[in-house]
Amino acid sequence: MRRNRIPELMIGIEGLALLRSAVDRDDDFVAARVAELKKLVDSIPGDESAGERLTELGLSNGYAFAAHAYDADPHFLIAAEEPAVRRVLAGLPPGRALDAACGTGRHSANLVSLGHDVIGIDQSPKMLELAAAKVPEATFEVGDLEGLPLPDGAVDLVVCGLALSHLPDITDVIGEFRRVLRPGGHLIVSDLHPVMVLLHGQYVWVGRSGELLFMRNHPRLISDYLTAFAIHGFTLRSCQEPLFAGPLPPGGYEEQIADAANAAWDGVPSAIVWEVRAP
Repeated sequence: MRRNRIPELMIGIEGLALLRSAVDRDDDFVAARVAELKKLVDSIPGDESAGERLTELGLSNGYAFAAHAYDADPHFLIAAEEPAVRRVLAGLPPGRALDAACGTGRHSANLVSLGHDVIGIDQSPKMLELAAAKVPEATFEVGDLEGLPLPDGAVDLVVCGLALSHLPDITDVIGEFRRVLRPGGHLIVSDLHPVMVLLHGQYVWVGRSGELLFMRNHPRLISDYLTAFAIHGFTLRSCQEPLFAGPLPPGGYEEQIADAANAAWDGVPSAIVWEVRAP
């Protein structure tokens, strides 16, 4: 059984804040980090078996659990990613668009407002229920990224937002996007930035009963995306790397050490947004 302790996670954030800030921040800031570190170390129980149970959720269960709060709670990742995606979409002509891993329909709503005929696909029925209520002009369907329920050449545009980091390999999924795109079609992929995944590890949150939960993010390099795009003949048009600008996840352990957390993530790219074009 996996176990995790919030103090250890907080110690990691404090250490990263010191690593990135010790040279350029004033003595008071450094002293505050050291004091918090000492307090956190002293709070760790001596019993090695102590700590909260940590449960890994699959994508279906995880997003069903998170659906009710997905749009309601502010999140630094969406705050960084969404404006970057919208900048790209604003320059594209309207057409038939697929919102792949559409979630609650946040990108679908923007696509509809831009004049696109939108189909949203997600593996979470709960997410799709919320999406259909939010964007009645779009069509939504349960489906999997690795086997999209669409014929070849069905759409002019594919948008996939903040989903691929959950997959151990993206090559086949990029191939599916190429299959459903018409010649010359556009693919917009946003994801957790590789730096954020490698530094932060897994995102842990507290469940309704106080248990610790997470959905796995797989670390990959920028070259992994470029290789997958090249294998399937896509041409790179643009790449954006929006930086962390807050807010910290509400109710999370990082709020308890907000100065350290903001210093740890300041200037770190939160997301990566790719625009590529099919041959």
